Amino acid sequence: MAHDAISHDKQLPADLGAPAFVDGWKSRALIVGGISMCIAILLIFLGNAQDHLGFDHFYRAWALGTMVTWGLCVGGLALLMVQYCSGGKWGLLLRRPLEAMSRTLPLIVIYWLGMAAGMKRIYLWAQYTNAEATAKALKAGVINELQAHCLDFKRPMLNPDAFLSVSFLCFAIWGFYTWRLNALGLKRDSEGPETTPYWIKKLENISGPGIVVYAITMTAAAIYWVMSMDPTWYSSVYGLLFLVGQGYATLAFSIIVAVSLSKAEPFKTILRQTEQHDLGKLTFAFVMLNIYLAFGQFLIIWSGNLPDEINWYLDRIRGGWGVIITLDFIFHWLIPFTMLLSRDLKRNKKRIVRVCQWMIFARAFDMFWLIEPNFKDAARNLHFSWGILEYIAVPVALFSFWVAYFCTQLKTRPLVQVNDPHLAEILEPEHVHA
Repeated sequence: MAHDAISHDKQLPADLGAPAFVDGWKSRALIVGGISMCIAILLIFLGNAQDHLGFDHFYRAWALGTMVTWGLCVGGLALLMVQYCSGGKWGLLLRRPLEAMSRTLPLIVIYWLGMAAGMKRIYLWAQYTNAEATAKALKAGVINELQAHCLDFKRPMLNPDAFLSVSFLCFAIWGFYTWRLNALGLKRDSEGPETTPYWIKKLENISGPGIVVYAITMTAAAIYWVMSMDPTWYSSVYGLLFLVGQGYATLAFSIIVAVSLSKAEPFKTILRQTEQHDLGKLTFAFVMLNIYLAFGQFLIIWSGNLPDEINWYLDRIRGGWGVIITLDFIFHWLIPFTMLLSRDLKRNKKRIVRVCQWMIFARAFDMFWLIEPNFKDAARNLHFSWGILEYIAVPVALFSFWVAYFCTQLKTRPLVQVNDPHLAEILEPEHVHA
């Protein structure tokens, strides 16, 4: 009798909505976000009293927080499209969290508007919008000859009008795919399992080209929003680095959500160790690809030793920044790599959640290393100031508000698609075929 009980398939509960404790996540996130934003505002005044850069550091930190949350939002959209094209049981677990992540796009637009409002404090090209202004800045010693040349040469692309136009176009495209995939996903729920082949093909046909469009628009946004902070810098792999980095953080966040939801139904029934282990292996692959691309870019530029290229790395290695890049390597790759090698860790809910939480922190830490040395007061000059603390307070606030909005979106739909072709298999008891 015991053997027969074990061999029976598990059953989904009648209520497939998000458990009540998701509201608790939302409340805690709002409290943390409110406290962090109050601290960030206080740090503006302390920073102004110290070096008159309080607002500058605030906007730089705002850009960091925007980039981290933007990566989770559009990364969720991208991973959703990848899942529709690749299939697999992991889609049944992550599809609804990924959809909820993509639907946070309106909040990302608000965050981006904060960046646009501080454009002149973040981007040199927004300060010197014509050749005359560039010449005056060069004569006054505010910028160097290389910066002046790049500002003039890249002005057709790097100017406020282009920044706003390209950004709005990218948001419109992402918004279209978010609306389309979410609408179809909900419509699919209302139809019977006999329509599954139709929906698989339809969603594949939308997602395949969508991945290509996403890669192009995401690259454009990464160039305008981050790489152009240093108008002298260029890299042909920059967009791909952001794409992989988004997959790195998005998978980590998705695992945290899935494992946390498994404390109650319906994820308590559908999250098995097998699928959890598979998600851990997929995350490990992104960790490997992430360091491969980052080190490949570094090796090529460093070995070339060209003055126009190597300065970007010198700004991030000299003057104390060597400590930060060393920690970035340890945080961003070494720790998750060594941890995710363990099969037992990938099957342990508590441990894999801790590693994924660390990965999100490491992604933010890496973004700090990318952003802060772009500015004259920080390049090759790592030093403590009240403004540096903005890089903790502001991103924590923006991330917390984003989590709260994500929780709101997560509760709007059932967490499981009952007509998914993999549902019957995932409801089988663990090791049923052993």
